[in-house]
Amino acid sequence: MYDDATQPLPVVGPQPGRTRAPETPTPTPRRSRRAQGDSTPPRASRRRTEDRRGRTPDRKERTAAERERDKRLRLAGRGIMAVVAAGVMGITGIVWYGETSLDQGFTRSGAISPEDVNLDGDINMLLIGLDTRKDLNGNDLPKDILDQLHAGDGTEGGYNANSLILVHIPKDLKHIVAFSIPRDDYVAVQGIPGYDHAKIKESYGLKKYTVEEKLKAKGMAEGPELERQGREAGRASIVQTVKALTGVPINRFAEVSLAGFYDLATALGGVDVCLNHAVDDSYYSGAQFPAGPQHLDGSDALAFVRQRHGLENGDLDRTHRQQAFLTSVANSMKSSGTLTNPGRLKALIDVAHKDVVLSDGWSLTDFATTLGRADSPSVEFRTLPVLRYDNVDGQDVNVIDPVAIKKTVREAFGVSTPAAPSAPIVTPTSTLDVVNASGTPGQAAKVSKLLTAKGFPAGEVANASYADGTSSTVYYGAGADTDAKQVSEMFGGLPVSPSTSVSAGHVKLVVGSDLDIPATLDPTATSTTPTTTANGSSTSLSATTDTTTSDAPDSGKPVTTTIGSKIPCVN
Repeated sequence: MYDDATQPLPVVGPQPGRTRAPETPTPTPRRSRRAQGDSTPPRASRRRTEDRRGRTPDRKERTAAERERDKRLRLAGRGIMAVVAAGVMGITGIVWYGETSLDQGFTRSGAISPEDVNLDGDINMLLIGLDTRKDLNGNDLPKDILDQLHAGDGTEGGYNANSLILVHIPKDLKHIVAFSIPRDDYVAVQGIPGYDHAKIKESYGLKKYTVEEKLKAKGMAEGPELERQGREAGRASIVQTVKALTGVPINRFAEVSLAGFYDLATALGGVDVCLNHAVDDSYYSGAQFPAGPQHLDGSDALAFVRQRHGLENGDLDRTHRQQAFLTSVANSMKSSGTLTNPGRLKALIDVAHKDVVLSDGWSLTDFATTLGRADSPSVEFRTLPVLRYDNVDGQDVNVIDPVAIKKTVREAFGVSTPAAPSAPIVTPTSTLDVVNASGTPGQAAKVSKLLTAKGFPAGEVANASYADGTSSTVYYGAGADTDAKQVSEMFGGLPVSPSTSVSAGHVKLVVGSDLDIPATLDPTATSTTPTTTANGSSTSLSATTDTTTSDAPDSGKPVTTTIGSKIPCVN
């Protein structure tokens, strides 16, 4: 994945005869068939079908209809920039050099839960790159800006959180850890009618749509206030979804849009990157670069972090580009002269105020002063692991192990993982239905018997339907939320979600192949749950073996760097 070799940097920019194909971001998704709600946001356009390895389709001898279809798919499936929020970390360098007016002028968000604001000096910061062709007031971006972004005519957009990076900065500043969260991870979501699961990137736009429809039904007109309230709901949704997935609180939040990424990269004078191999993705993202170190302007930097076709590990390789870009931005702030150039410095501040949204109460002055206490802190970049690829309701998704992810993130952030309780704290009153999606006969009956012995009223035991999915999940009907959470906790923290398909007073446990039966429930149980190793790969544990799953998607090894170090080479 990574190679730290460096060489003199050629400059890569517009070249004669070089063109980019316009693309659109992944649109608002269709409703998951795992949910039964009635309110479903419309889908902007069809999702592009594609090879999981990112191979460009053969375009020879296609009919006119096929060419038109491919054009539509190419526009519909555009994956935007990924690391737009990276600029926030670089911008804080301004304060280190005495600029104290940066805190004024930002759009602020109340997305952070009040109970998470103070983490005893630690900072857990969620950086979001938002896919949209709109400004903060909901207005279309000007055509000249869209042309620079190669973003079509501006009608394609959406509100997917296509870049998600969770950063932990401990109060002792000894070791910073940043987890990239693949955007297609299929996760439990809450508060979105018609959905109990979705790709993690979609929890922003789906919630935004839901809230805006309710506001319009009450008489609110289209305009800046509707956009503001919709986005605020989206921000709170994505923060809550990431918090539920990782099992750690989040007390800082920053969001940058598509246009913001381009503006930030341009204000910095471009960025230095390094590629292990030459790439030609002009058909999709517009990325067309030689191998080795090179300097990219703002437009090419956008293509660099957006590309996923033609990469060995698709979106997972793109997360490695995000991480390399973060390092490059920080290095550029330190060495390019931006901080001593009044014109460039003002341009960077203006861009930050125009394009960056910060959580309420976050003082960048204080933040940078705190970071300034560390001479050169180490930063470890990691990517949350993916068990396998799958297709749900016609959409390609990443199947993950939520329990293993919680364990991995908590350990990396120094947060203790609570032991699974051996029995419910509150006497259960909800009927427990258990369905088997593991592929192993008898698993549902076994789990039902174990939980019945702990006091849960026995309900139906059956095989899972298609709508139940394949991952271990706890669903509940009206009035059964407390018992659903107790079931979840007894298995180490399974995803919990309300469902209109579950009867009132019932809890439904889907037993997937990823379910780990803890010793507190069954002392004779042998764990076969895929878990996460230190390098992010997936392994299967048994009583006598510990082997790597060879066909699991490669999330790459952790990369540790310091500000000012060499730019890592990536795929």
